[in-house]
Amino acid sequence: MKKVVTTAKTIDEAIDKALSELHASRENVSIRVLEEPSKGLFGLIGSREAKVEVEYHADPIQLGRDFLAEVLQNMQVQANIESRPVEDGVLFDIQGENLGMIIGRRGQTLDALQYLVNVVANRHAEQHVRINLDAENYRSRRKETLEHLAERTARKALQQHRAIALEPMTAVERKIIHAFLQDWTDVYTYSEGEEPNRYIVIAPKEG
Repeated sequence: MKKVVTTAKTIDEAIDKALSELHASRENVSIRVLEEPSKGLFGLIGSREAKVEVEYHADPIQLGRDFLAEVLQNMQVQANIESRPVEDGVLFDIQGENLGMIIGRRGQTLDALQYLVNVVANRHAEQHVRINLDAENYRSRRKETLEHLAERTARKALQQHRAIALEPMTAVERKIIHAFLQDWTDVYTYSEGEEPNRYIVIAPKEG
């Protein structure tokens, strides 16, 4: 939340000046008139400008959505953004055609964009809101791929009686692997290495 006090000849001019300083629109602010303008004696002596206090109430979801729309426009990507609540926050679902450049290799561009959207959205927010990004149903498709990989690797580890290391993954992807195999009674998982090269090891349980 940000607040400014401005003065001008009229109340409207003072408000416009404040909105310009805050880079905000009227629907995202509250306005309090501190002093009415006065022309004074003969319009000269004792004249007083209008003074207003304008407070910016950041809507993190709208800020994030506006930022994402601007990025897509700058990338010349024709897409719609649909938002809906999810368990851990809000999902921005990017819908369009040929969104490969938005997703990037193994979702790296999508992850980077998601990070930036969250930074912008929560910059002035009183309460943090988590915004998740998806495009062309990538998240669920990637989750399914990782779960199949986890199952195949776990069976291989059991057959060969040895620990098997997977390729480096993001923390989110590692969490999917851990969660999928946590109920398996004959294998266990752990992470090794340093970011961004941290990876999962799937190993058979002894005995």
